[in-house]
Amino acid sequence: MSPPYPMGESPRPAPRNLVEVLRRRGLVHQVTDEALGPLSAKEPVTAYNGFDLSAPSLHAGSLYPLMILAHAARCGHRPIFLLGGGTGRIGDPSGREAERPLLGLDEIEANVRGMKAQIERLLGQNGLEVEVLDNAAWLADLDLVGFLRDVGKHFTVNWMMAKESVRARLEDREQGISFTEFSYMLLQAYDFLRLHEDRGCRLQTGGSDQWGNITAGIELIRRRTGVQAFGLTCPLLTTPDGKKFGKSVQGAVWLDAARTSPYRFYQFWMNQGDALASSLLAAFTLLPMEEIEAVRAESAKTPETRLAQRRLAAEATAFVHGREAAARAEGASRVLFGEGSLRDLDAATLEEVFADVPSAAIPRSELVKTVAFVALFLKTGLVKSVSEFRRLQGQGALTWNETRIKGDDPTAGAGVGIESFLHGKFLVLRRGKKDYALVRVVEG
Repeated sequence: MSPPYPMGESPRPAPRNLVEVLRRRGLVHQVTDEALGPLSAKEPVTAYNGFDLSAPSLHAGSLYPLMILAHAARCGHRPIFLLGGGTGRIGDPSGREAERPLLGLDEIEANVRGMKAQIERLLGQNGLEVEVLDNAAWLADLDLVGFLRDVGKHFTVNWMMAKESVRARLEDREQGISFTEFSYMLLQAYDFLRLHEDRGCRLQTGGSDQWGNITAGIELIRRRTGVQAFGLTCPLLTTPDGKKFGKSVQGAVWLDAARTSPYRFYQFWMNQGDALASSLLAAFTLLPMEEIEAVRAESAKTPETRLAQRRLAAEATAFVHGREAAARAEGASRVLFGEGSLRDLDAATLEEVFADVPSAAIPRSELVKTVAFVALFLKTGLVKSVSEFRRLQGQGALTWNETRIKGDDPTAGAGVGIESFLHGKFLVLRRGKKDYALVRVVEG
């Protein structure tokens, strides 16, 4: 497993052609001007990406633009992570069919704190240089008359209405677009101008749905300063069935371990199809492209090994949660494939691994004496009858905590007491190779 590329050290690495690097990794949808490539190969470029504040945590889909900035740092450039503490009070209409519910100021401030800490931890643990800013610093107390005079005069309503994010909403007579959302484009353009004036920022990145907002900022900088700025968008990432990437059957896949555990985060990447996993290796990991190509070639030869999924899951989890958490998640995943031991899992991880299998509760008072295995298998639904239990027992197809129930034992080992439960509260039953159930001890 390759370590992340070191950054944040002095001196800064020599700048590399950012467009070329990102394009090779499948992270480029559009560039406003191809001159960005040669410029970035010659000198460090300050780039920013804005992140909305609908929650205190980023999610798996947010990794797409975040990785652009991570690769920018590796290429010797200066990334800025801009949190929408100001624009979050309005809501971006881009890619939305209806207006976003407005968040309360306290909620927005809490989300800013949570996301700032998350980004600084995530990038810092990977040795990547990071600067996190909040646009509320210049938007919260903005003078309306001054803003209209200095910014609004540079844009015609006709030009703004031609942008896809606005036009699509205008064509929907039922939803429409409020003046509040209509003004969002100008605020994002002003963000770009402020970052250009304050920090020399010349590049804004974002999803493909941000093209209109990005070009508005470029136009404002050109009109106000005469300097050429640039925009770069990443493709819209969807699953093979056309759904928005970054969700699982349980809902959004968060980067916050308290919302989505490292194990579930690991499993999200493991569950990607062969073709998508091979593609995502380039976009969502820091692995060198030469190593990625080797993994892709080997995966194509032996798809049954799921090598692409394993490397993707390991690297993405390590990037977000650290190497130790990734190793624990990988170990837990291997247990389900018979490649590891249940006894190596702590109580929380064990419960997480078997959270979605059939389960049954048994009062602690019943465990003062042994409980017959046949009763436990019936209770969890792994078998439907005593006769089915005996048949599977005779085939050696039943186990408890990795111990096979012997086929010649008429009492099925007489049963278990509390001393047999993992961590004093879990018993893992298995039928065949893939069907599991969990017995939990409850007080009573």
